[in-house]
Amino acid sequence: MLDQLKQQARRLKIELYALYLAYRDHRVPWYAKIFAACVVAYAFSPIDLIPDFIPVLGYLDDLILIPVGIKLALKMIPPQIMSKYRKQVQTNLPNSKPKNWIAAATIVIVWLLLAITTIRWMLQLI
Repeated sequence: MLDQLKQQARRLKIELYALYLAYRDHRVPWYAKIFAACVVAYAFSPIDLIPDFIPVLGYLDDLILIPVGIKLALKMIPPQIMSKYRKQVQTNLPNSKPKNWIAAATIVIVWLLLAITTIRWMLQLI
């Protein structure tokens, strides 16, 4: 069972890196580029929308949101394009994932806006 999980994780990693390369291809439809870019940015972000230290929910994004996002993005991109980039990634899989600091900053801003809104709401109750 552990071997199967490792294989699935490797496949997801390959798909994610292939999406990273594919969304910049001019043959990919604009809506697929935007969606794939969002999935890749979130997956490569050093900060999660739901922090991992929150019990159960912390790993929900890693276990559900990212694989579902990858699957949806793959449905939007033509198979021949993905095939090209899968082969490219399999022959040269990077050792470390790139960091997407723009996505991380966006997530921090969302959390800050949520905190400010909550504080304002609580002050109005007083």
